[in-house]
Amino acid sequence: MILRYRVSLPGLKGFARVYEVKDTTSLYSFHKQMRADMDFPQDQVVLFKAFDAAGNVAARYSVFKDFGFGTIDSVSAGECHKRGEDHFVYFYDTTNVKSVLVTFEGEGELRPTAIYPLLVESKGPNPIEFENGYVAFEDLPAEKKKDPDDDDFDDDDDDFTEEEGDDETEEIYSDDED
Repeated sequence: MILRYRVSLPGLKGFARVYEVKDTTSLYSFHKQMRADMDFPQDQVVLFKAFDAAGNVAARYSVFKDFGFGTIDSVSAGECHKRGEDHFVYFYDTTNVKSVLVTFEGEGELRPTAIYPLLVESKGPNPIEFENGYVAFEDLPAEKKKDPDDDDFDDDDDDFTEEEGDDETEEIYSDDED
């Protein structure tokens, strides 16, 4: 069975990734693929915090510490799905408490030539760009959004023309010789 998961950032519409994974795929393999695709740091302990349908924490899965539910290399996405753990907070940098949301969207169709986990949809830059101040258009407040096709749109490119000249520029060279 193929499971489809959406990776998102809380409160941001300008970022999304959609993955398809086999139900036999370990959380570790899923983690490695997300880390590679989204440039997450490689020297961090990671954690999948699983939630049940009611929104309660159902399990925690990590690399080194078994919290009683198994480590990420011993637990598959299918096992989590069967237990109703279809929503995760994936901490890709536990030291700095950086995470993304991983939410089950439904089942997908097996692609015979695909290698899973498979990134099937990508929107926006990687999460690190949002930390550096990037704001996607769809995340801007309504008063900041301007459509270039609107009559009121002013892109400030046409405010200066060659004929107007630049009064503050001093001419250093001239054709006149004194």
